[in-house]
Amino acid sequence: MHCPYCRSTDTKVIDSRVADDGGSIRRRRSCPACEKRFTTVELMQLTVLKRSGASEPFTRDKAIAGVRKACKGRPVTDAQLACLGQEVEDALRLTGAAEVKSHEVGLAILGPLQRLDEVAYLRFASVYRSFDSADDFIAEIAAMHADALAVGRAAAPQPTG
Repeated sequence: MHCPYCRSTDTKVIDSRVADDGGSIRRRRSCPACEKRFTTVELMQLTVLKRSGASEPFTRDKAIAGVRKACKGRPVTDAQLACLGQEVEDALRLTGAAEVKSHEVGLAILGPLQRLDEVAYLRFASVYRSFDSADDFIAEIAAMHADALAVGRAAAPQPTG
């Protein structure tokens, strides 16, 4: 690790702590050459295993790019997409695995996207789940409707007798 002050390569770690989210380590370092101290943060590298068998680093921007296509023409802001990307990354990191399958990335996107915009969700799900016909859309909409009713029943006050 290079010292940011004098560029010396001989720095020493004097303290290490796991960050709150568990996905990074904060290190306090000292430079013997200039005697200054500085902090570094090491992030856990999250990789995605693609269907082809290749691995690549997870990038939030790539996940958001796929969702952005589904959101075209919808009232979804860049800030909302950024929050969705953060939520997806957080969910993947919470699994504790250093490598996730691309299928798991898609699954992690579906829930937050459905809460954000149902039309964009249907567009994304139709590609992700390879819908073949209108019946696939009808089945997905029926499942969404059933979920909404179940949530509504759970939230509705119970009659007192």
